[in-house]
Amino acid sequence: MAKKEAAPEAEEGAKPEGEAGEAAPKKGLLKKLLSKKMLMIIVPALLLVVGGGGAGAYFFLIKKSDAGHEAKAEEVPLTPPKVAFSDMQDILVNIQSNDGTPAYLKLGVSLELEDEEQKTAMQPLMPRITDQFQAYLRELRLDDLKGSAGVLRLKEELLRRVNVAAAPYKVRDVLLKEMIVQ
Repeated sequence: MAKKEAAPEAEEGAKPEGEAGEAAPKKGLLKKLLSKKMLMIIVPALLLVVGGGGAGAYFFLIKKSDAGHEAKAEEVPLTPPKVAFSDMQDILVNIQSNDGTPAYLKLGVSLELEDEEQKTAMQPLMPRITDQFQAYLRELRLDDLKGSAGVLRLKEELLRRVNVAAAPYKVRDVLLKEMIVQ
């Protein structure tokens, strides 16, 4: 009967002393490695190592081959883009000041065009462009022209208006030659 009593204990999950001593540390180590806390530490560490290795390979291996392409690009002679500049007459307008005193804006503008043909074709449209500029500039206040942001907004608005006035033609940029506020 003693053998029968030992058998039910073995069936319930109890192992002989030799086996229980060896399996317990393995299960405990595996559980510790797969616990949520350890996974939250191991996974980011692995991602950091793999990402660092990938970044290092990119910068040290791939970037070196890109440097050869840059050297080849410098050897090729660059042709300057086709461009033509059309100077407009200076515009003098009175603008609104904060305290009601008269203020004046003198603006010298040059238009950047595609080529010389477009420059000659734009000459008949210059009065219309000047009219568009005058209408916009008269509504400006002194505060609108302050700082580099004000000058940038002025150039963007002038570019928009010149492209509307010269509809079939496209103006690349409006260049300010002179801007005096008095």
